[in-house]
Amino acid sequence: MAIIHEFKKFAMRGNVADMAVGIIIGGAFGKIVSSLVADVLMPPLGLLLGNVNFSELAVTLKAASGDAAAVTLNYGRFIQTVLDFVIMAFAVFLLIKGMNSLKKKEEDAPAAPPEPSKEEQLLGEIRDILKNK
Repeated sequence: MAIIHEFKKFAMRGNVADMAVGIIIGGAFGKIVSSLVADVLMPPLGLLLGNVNFSELAVTLKAASGDAAAVTLNYGRFIQTVLDFVIMAFAVFLLIKGMNSLKKKEEDAPAAPPEPSKEEQLLGEIRDILKNK
């Protein structure tokens, strides 16, 4: 029972819950970027390069024989995956850059000067009284 209680305590900490949300959103974002590359960016690019379908670009290493499928090197899918990675890396870069600029603005804001201590306040009052005399 102690291990279950310890796991529950671990799982319910804020950092773990935030990480889980980040992983779920990251997975969904990855699907969006993959669709962007495969369905939006690659078709026009393929059209510009002479009706090339990148997902079908492959080199056949061994032709199909009988029931055995052909052995292919699918470099078109690799190109799409690299573009997925570049777009996601750039998006994360922009996100981190934005977060750092917000953090820097918070750090640049000057802190309010600390209030004088009681002794300093009393000394200031005595000084002001002596000035007025």
